[in-house]
Amino acid sequence: MRLRTLLADDALGLRLLHGAGRLEARVRGVMTTDLRDPSRYLHGGELVLTGLAWWRGPQDSEPFVRILSRAGVTALAAGEAELGSVPDDLAAACARHGLPLFAVAQEVAFAEITERVVRRISGHRAGDLAAVVDRHRRLMAAGPAGGGPQGVLDLLGAELDLPAWLLSATGRVIAGSGRMPLPGAVAAELAAHRMTAALAGRPGPYRVPTGAGDQSGYALFPVPGDARGRAAALTGRQLVVRADGGEWPDERRDLLAGVAELIAAEHDRHEASRTVRRRLAREIVRLLRDGAVPAEVAARLRVAGPVLGHSLADPRWQVVVARVEGVDGGGAGDEGADAGGGVAAALLEELLTGPGGTEPALVAGAPPDGGAVALVPLPALPGEGAALRAESVLAPVRGVLSAGLRDGGRLTLGVSAPVGTAGGLRGALEEARHAQRVAAAGNGAVRGAGHDELASHVLLLPFVPEEVRLAFTARLLDPLRAYDRRHRARLIPTLEAFLAADGSWTRCAAHLHLHVNTLRYRIGRIEALTGRDLNRLEDKLDFLLALRLSR
Repeated sequence: MRLRTLLADDALGLRLLHGAGRLEARVRGVMTTDLRDPSRYLHGGELVLTGLAWWRGPQDSEPFVRILSRAGVTALAAGEAELGSVPDDLAAACARHGLPLFAVAQEVAFAEITERVVRRISGHRAGDLAAVVDRHRRLMAAGPAGGGPQGVLDLLGAELDLPAWLLSATGRVIAGSGRMPLPGAVAAELAAHRMTAALAGRPGPYRVPTGAGDQSGYALFPVPGDARGRAAALTGRQLVVRADGGEWPDERRDLLAGVAELIAAEHDRHEASRTVRRRLAREIVRLLRDGAVPAEVAARLRVAGPVLGHSLADPRWQVVVARVEGVDGGGAGDEGADAGGGVAAALLEELLTGPGGTEPALVAGAPPDGGAVALVPLPALPGEGAALRAESVLAPVRGVLSAGLRDGGRLTLGVSAPVGTAGGLRGALEEARHAQRVAAAGNGAVRGAGHDELASHVLLLPFVPEEVRLAFTARLLDPLRAYDRRHRARLIPTLEAFLAADGSWTRCAAHLHLHVNTLRYRIGRIEALTGRDLNRLEDKLDFLLALRLSR
């Protein structure tokens, strides 16, 4: 609302002492304070109400007004109940800093002013927001000229003072109002919250409080999509608003839901633009599966270069294979894809998205054996770009995805070594598939394996029958687990550290912050409980395999 509207409200009976030329200034909030320095609670645009309890003499007015002016306060309203009138030195300080000043009569309560201002601001903002939504619905219906999600978020931030962001399923910031960044840890927390709520079947919007002392929190509006159930939890986007929507009227919540629908329409347009990329990916994967000659595969890769925006004529490539289990409710991605394959493809596209939203990979969903395949180009010359590693892809999103995969869902990922020619891609595909099976042999909702693990004994683990794995690990590790539970000991972690240190007593003791004699006692207990000798290579290898199989 404007100061002119506030002054014209006869019920408040405000008197203007200074600032007649600034009555068109907007009030975006209201705050009551008697602190000498309230700057930590000011964000700009407020009407500040004060009872003047901070005033002890003329020397106090200038510092107080200077703090308000620097904070971008719109106006000051001083109550007359404490001193009988507003001090002249306060009016003079407001004149020097160009800050409008009102006098509040003794019979007018600050609570009444606050209630009227908040009600008026809320009504105006709801009307403004309706206009914004209507404007962008027309613009976005006409095509990309409307600015897409970024355009509507910019208006939410600039015109309505609502910081807002569009987040991907994993918490990646796709677009934002630009007024302030959204910390990565907060984005991940919000994404995990949405996944958990979606799995529980709770309809949005969701309210997420922040840390102690911060009352605003966040309101999350799911962006509508076709997927349902776990598929929607793992692939859905969300509109995040930096505000507590709990006190919003229904009209405002409906309007923000309308903004989320606009973003969904733009997302559908973006998905349509991916059609060529996905078709190319399916064709190349089919050629590799059917054993096509390298020249034919290379020809398809050259066609893919402009689609990917790659200027390199012959980049190195890596292959990534992903599988998602326990998915229902429809999928995302390729037409005709099964739920798991579609979600795996959508997740691969998200996990391999680069800085600024670049999409360097070709992703195909639901090949014959299920899951999804990504072909990832790397710089052609060694040293110009690090090769992908499964852990580097999964580590930033493991916590978020685990929230969407709880109660039986799993994501497993396999990554091949880089290959420099089209002729090597078929072997890279098989290598990535086998790495994915190695990852699936372990425990955990989100697991990955790379080509480096296929050069060791880990290669054999997926082919060990489940019953054999359970019996082998139980025979070696159950006595240690039982001892740890009874005595609150740490024999299992000690064993892991000892093997990781290649049996070095000094390195292992230093890593565990133990005296070497304490370490020798623990290793002695392990040997006594299992009947094994950790000086023997065979027994060390058995323990190492048991620990790997139990993960």
